[in-house]
Amino acid sequence: MNGKIEVTYKLLCKNDVNKEISLKELLENEKIVKVIKNEFAKGFRNIHLVSNEESNEAFKIETVKQFYKLEVQKDDFPDILALAEEDAAARKLFKKDCNRIELVNIETIP
Repeated sequence: MNGKIEVTYKLLCKNDVNKEISLKELLENEKIVKVIKNEFAKGFRNIHLVSNEESNEAFKIETVKQFYKLEVQKDDFPDILALAEEDAAARKLFKKDCNRIELVNIETIP
């Protein structure tokens, strides 16, 4: 195969945060409800926060990461993960608690 592939990856660390919180879960927390009422319904009484039960709305809390790019030949597709790890090692990105990578995107370059 002729052509190249652009691989985007990010570095993973032990203390990275990656959590998803549903709207229902959020509204069950008394501290959150109190803050919302104080901010948006100050001075009103007998107020309840209600969410749609069918709604699967969620918030995601995750560590902000920098993305790194690497170009490889299409023939190297089976070895993309190993090549990305080698690239990270060559750039000296690996630290004490940051020693893994995650592939974020793979695109073919015409």
